[in-house]
Amino acid sequence: MKLKYVAIAVLLCQSLFSSAQHNPVKNNLRAPAFPLVTIDPNTSAWSYSDELYGDVVRHWTGKTFPLLGVIKVDGKAYRFLGKEEIELEPIARMGEDDHWKAPYTEKEPSAGWNTLAFDEANWKTGIAPFGTKDKESHAKTDWQEPKIWVRRIINLEKDLAGQSVYIEFTHDDDAILYVNGIEVVNTGNRTGKNNRVKLSDEVVKTLRKGKNIIGGYCHNRVANGFFDFGLFLEREGSNHFDQEAKQESVDVQATQTHYVFDCGPVKVKVSFTAPMFLDNLDLLTRPVNYLSYQVESKDGKKHQIEFYLEASPNWALNSPLQESESSEFKNGSLQYVKTGSKNQQILGNKGDDLRIDWGYFYMAGDQKNTKAMIGDSHDLRKQFLKSNHVIQSSVSGKQLALRQSFSVTSKYSDKILLGYDDLYAIQYFNENLRPYWNRDGQSTIEKQFDLANKEYSKLIKASDQFDAQLMQSAIKAGGKEYAALCALAYRQAIAAHKLVKAPNGDLLLLSKENDSNGSIGTVDITYPSAPLFLYYNPELAKGLMNFIFYYSESNKWTKPFAAHDVGTYPIANGQTYGGDMPVEESGNMLILTYAIAKAEGNAAYAKKHWKVLSTWVDYLVEKGLDPENQLCTDDFAGHFAHNANLSIKAILGIASYGYLAEMMGDQQTADKYFNQAKSMAKKWKTMAQDGDHYKLTFDQSGTWSQKYNMVWDKILKMKIFDEDIRTTEIKYYLTKQNIYGLPLDNRQQYTKTDWISWTATMADDKETFEKFISPVYRFMNETVDRVPMSDWIYTDKPKRSGFKARSVVGGYFIKMLSEKMEKVK
Repeated sequence: MKLKYVAIAVLLCQSLFSSAQHNPVKNNLRAPAFPLVTIDPNTSAWSYSDELYGDVVRHWTGKTFPLLGVIKVDGKAYRFLGKEEIELEPIARMGEDDHWKAPYTEKEPSAGWNTLAFDEANWKTGIAPFGTKDKESHAKTDWQEPKIWVRRIINLEKDLAGQSVYIEFTHDDDAILYVNGIEVVNTGNRTGKNNRVKLSDEVVKTLRKGKNIIGGYCHNRVANGFFDFGLFLEREGSNHFDQEAKQESVDVQATQTHYVFDCGPVKVKVSFTAPMFLDNLDLLTRPVNYLSYQVESKDGKKHQIEFYLEASPNWALNSPLQESESSEFKNGSLQYVKTGSKNQQILGNKGDDLRIDWGYFYMAGDQKNTKAMIGDSHDLRKQFLKSNHVIQSSVSGKQLALRQSFSVTSKYSDKILLGYDDLYAIQYFNENLRPYWNRDGQSTIEKQFDLANKEYSKLIKASDQFDAQLMQSAIKAGGKEYAALCALAYRQAIAAHKLVKAPNGDLLLLSKENDSNGSIGTVDITYPSAPLFLYYNPELAKGLMNFIFYYSESNKWTKPFAAHDVGTYPIANGQTYGGDMPVEESGNMLILTYAIAKAEGNAAYAKKHWKVLSTWVDYLVEKGLDPENQLCTDDFAGHFAHNANLSIKAILGIASYGYLAEMMGDQQTADKYFNQAKSMAKKWKTMAQDGDHYKLTFDQSGTWSQKYNMVWDKILKMKIFDEDIRTTEIKYYLTKQNIYGLPLDNRQQYTKTDWISWTATMADDKETFEKFISPVYRFMNETVDRVPMSDWIYTDKPKRSGFKARSVVGGYFIKMLSEKMEKVK
C-alpha cells in the first residue's frame, strides 16, 4: 500500500530518488555493532566485532544467532561470516533452563561463606532464578532485600583439570562470583544478561570429582533485582574453517551493510540489505532480507567457487536447549531450508531478554544453483569441504545450510534470502493480530520470498539511491559525523518496532522497549523515536500513537493523563509498567500530535482525538508548571519534584493544544491555551533562572540539566519561550561537555545520546550543532561495549551505562526534521 500525504511528507520516490547518486558517501564509523538482518525485535541479527568473521553473529540481546559464511576458492575455504561457536555442555544449568535449588541469605554472612566447609544451617532455601518477583519477572524466589548471597553445590563425576570451563551469569545489579572460594567474576556497578567468563587453569584445577561450590553475591541498587548462574564445559572438537578471509572494508548505510574481502585470487563483496522504505508499508514489513555477494577474479583466470551459508535453529528459539525441527523444500523458483521450535506456542512468551520461539526461520536461493544441507554442524562442514552434500527431509535440532557453486573468470553475483514468518505478531487487547504484510491472512511466506526474489534488482538499486540521499541530506543538515550516526540508527530504530493493523483499521507501530523492561508501545520511547517517522511518513508517527488514544477512548484506561504503555511485548492488553508518568506522557502525546498536524498541514488527526487531548491538556494546566514528585524519562539518578525540563514539556504540550485549536478554526480556545502557555513560560524563566544558566529543579540552585524539550519551541515555531533561554543554555552546555558528550544533568557523568541530538538542534548554527554531535560519534567509534548502539552512555569513558538496540536513536533525525520544518509555513 502506498501512502500519500501533503506538506513536508511527500512521497519518497519524488524526494529521494530523483537526484540521488547511486553510490552513497562511505560511512567511516566503526560501529559498536553492525546490522546484518533487521526485520523486527525478534528477527534482529548483528555482528559485534570489527571483522565480520571476528565473532558469532548475535541477536540484539547478545544471545547467539549463528550464521556462518564460507567461500571456497579452487578448493581452499575462507570463512568470511561468523565464527564456529564454542559448543558448551551444561555441568550446572542456568535457572531459566533448570530451576536449581540452593541455600541463600539476605543478611551478610561471616567469612568463608563461599567455601564448602561453611555451615549454612541458618540459611533459607530457594529456587533459582532469584529476583524481584512480579507478574513480569522470571524469578522463582522472591528477593526484596538489597543484597543476596547464594551457595550452589555442584557434584562432579570426574576431575575437570585441563578442560575449558565457563561460568555463565545474569545479574541486576552488582555481582561477585566465586568457584571453590576463588573470585572469578566481579562486575562492579552494572547489570548483565547471560554473560560468560572462561575460568582460569588455576580455578579449573580445583574442580574435582565430588562436591564443589559456586558462591554468588548480588547487590540490587535500584528497582528490580535478578540473579542466576551456571557452569558449562566446552565440547571437544576441532574447527573446520580456521582460514579467514581478509576483510578490506565495511560500510554501514541506512538500509545496507557492505563488506569487501580478499580471498586469495578473488575479491568478494558481501552486502546485507533490508529495503525498509517508510512510504511503502507492504515492502517495509516484508519479512525478508538479502545477503548478496559478488565474486571478482583478480587475475583474470577462471576459478571454481563454492558459497556456503549455515544457520542455527537458534533463529527460531528462545533458548538453544529447546527442541526444533528443520527441513528443506522447493517452491516456485526457490530452494528453501526452514527451522522452527517443535512446541509452537504462538505468542506464548513476553518480556525483554527473550527471542521468538514460534513461527519459522527460512533461507532460500535460486533452485538452479542452490543445494540444501541439513544435519549436525560438524558433518555439514566436513561434507562442504569434500564438495558433497546431504539432504534430509526433517531432522530434529539440526543445522541448516545452503550451498551455491559456480565458476568465475570476471565477475559473478548471486544472493541468498533470509526471512521469518511469525504467523501471529501481536496480541492486541486479547485479539491475536497477524503481521502487517499478511494482515488479511491472504499471503504466505513463500509469496513474500517470491516477491523479494523477483524484485531484487529493483530494490537493491532503490536501496543504493535511498542510502545515498540520506547521507547527502544528513551531511547538509549536520555534517559527516552526524550523517554516519543517522545511517547506523535507521535500521535499528525501525526494527525495534512491529507494524500491525488494528481491528478498527488503525495502523499500530508498536515499539519494544529493548534492554529495559520489554514494554510494548511505551510513550516515552515513542517521543524520542518520532523524528525519524515524522521526517519520512507522518502516517507511521500516528501508528506510534493510535493505540494510546484507543486505550483511553475505549475507557480501558480511565486516568486523566496518557498511559505509559499498553503491555509487555508482544502482548498489548493494557499497561503493565508499575508506575505512571502523567506529565511526561501527556506532554509527549500533545506535542507529537501538533508535530503531525504541522507535517500534514491540517489538524484532522487531532480533531479525531480531541476529547482525550482536551482531558490531557487540562491535566497539564493543573499539574505541569511545577511538577510534583512523579516519574519522568530522565530519572536515572533518582526521582525528584520541580523538574524544570519536564515543566517545559508540559508548557509546550499546552501550547500545542492551542495551535491545534487554531488550525481547527477555534480561535477562542486557541487564545485561552496560548495565553496559559505563555504565562507559564514567563513564570518558568523566573523560577529556573540560576545566573548564567537554568536549574535542574526549581528548588535547587547550582544545578543544571539539558533542556532538550525546548527544541520543539524552535522546530514548530511556537514562540512560547524567550529565545535567549535557548542561547544561554547552549552557551553554558559547551562548558560542561566531556570527551564523549554532554552529561544529562549535573548529578552524573552519563548521558542520553538521543537527547544530545535534540539539545544540539536547539543551536542556531551548524558549527555549534557539530560540537555536540562530534563527541557522540567519537563514543560510538571507540566504545568497548560491542552492542547495537546504546543511548545511555558515560561521557567520561567509552562505556555504556545501560540500554542497547533501542528505537530512540530515531531521535537523531530531529536535526533533519528541523531543517525540513523550516520550509513549512
